[in-house]
Amino acid sequence: MLVTLSWVIFCVWLLGGALTLLSLARHKLLGPSVNSNARPRPLVSVLVPARNEGHRILHACVRSILAQDYDDFEVIAVNDRSTDSTLAVLRSLAETDARLRVIDGTETPEGWLGKPHALRQALAGSRGEWLLSTDADMLLHASALRTAVDYALEKRCDALTFMPQYAALSFWERVFVPVWVWGGLILFPPALANRDGSRLAVGIGGFFLIRRAALERAGGFASVRAEVLEDMRLAEVLKRSGARLHVHYAPALVSTRMYTNLSELWEGSARNWFAVLRFSVTLTLATLAWMFFVAILPPALAALSALALAVGSPSELWPRLLLPNALTWALFISLLALVNRRFGVQARYALTAPLGWLLSCAVMIASAHGVLTGRGLTWKGRRFYQRTGLRPPRPRARD
Repeated sequence: MLVTLSWVIFCVWLLGGALTLLSLARHKLLGPSVNSNARPRPLVSVLVPARNEGHRILHACVRSILAQDYDDFEVIAVNDRSTDSTLAVLRSLAETDARLRVIDGTETPEGWLGKPHALRQALAGSRGEWLLSTDADMLLHASALRTAVDYALEKRCDALTFMPQYAALSFWERVFVPVWVWGGLILFPPALANRDGSRLAVGIGGFFLIRRAALERAGGFASVRAEVLEDMRLAEVLKRSGARLHVHYAPALVSTRMYTNLSELWEGSARNWFAVLRFSVTLTLATLAWMFFVAILPPALAALSALALAVGSPSELWPRLLLPNALTWALFISLLALVNRRFGVQARYALTAPLGWLLSCAVMIASAHGVLTGRGLTWKGRRFYQRTGLRPPRPRARD
């Protein structure tokens, strides 16, 4: 039975390998467009919610936005009730550039989460025909805004989102980030999301360009007021309202380092993962079982079989288990090495994949546990999904 299961898992990985190679082949990179002043470009309002970002790259982020080679834009930064130097950093930057306006945000009202509320405040103070929602940990190439607007106008999009280059500098980032990037590559392929009529919607909060009229038609940021994954849910809302939305991988235009250590990585992932699975216990258990059998069990059985053979075990089971699981492990590592190279992580970190999958399982359990027990989850000093506070939203029915 175990041998048969091992060969089935190997066949699953063959299919997964084909999907990975297909996704990589279709994963076209979007680079800077040629600067042409032939067409008039609309006013763009760049919305920057920031909470407790003073110790990170907030200064560099805002400077990269102000350095855009785009003629007509404004920047509205909202200090989202920070407890550090965020407001001081923003105000010092605003003193040097009149295009930057700083709003000291109000307390989050009942029924809202922090970031959607901060975006709503930024939107209320903006004037642009187009809106660019970004995060305070993003770095933009000087031509990012111009390239995005030119693309959206040429393709007649109502919204456009860029997948950034995810910098992974520490050990745990290099172990963990490629695992979920790989998952996103398979589950949310841009080529499929960009097809007219496709229901797949992808939104990346770090760079999300939206036509104001399309956002208003979809209900504004109020439509995602209680969503932790406000960017993905907003993409879904926009598509349901009839908006044309495209997504592109643009590492030459946008980059970010979302987490700098294991603690941030854990908190940031835990706040999202149960929401990704739409707060479904059934789907969470199925995902955990899938990760265990497909990603964790094969290398464990390969190592156990090799050890048993090394110590001279007489059982005929071990060589029969070693072959399919060793093949699965080799295929697994080879595919992840390709993904690592594409996304700027050294290929050798593919060898740590089982650790990345184990960490993913632990984070998923912690995410579900925090919501279901009412203890809540923490992000940047805020707790949410506590039993006495905001409850997880019910999954919306699909059209």
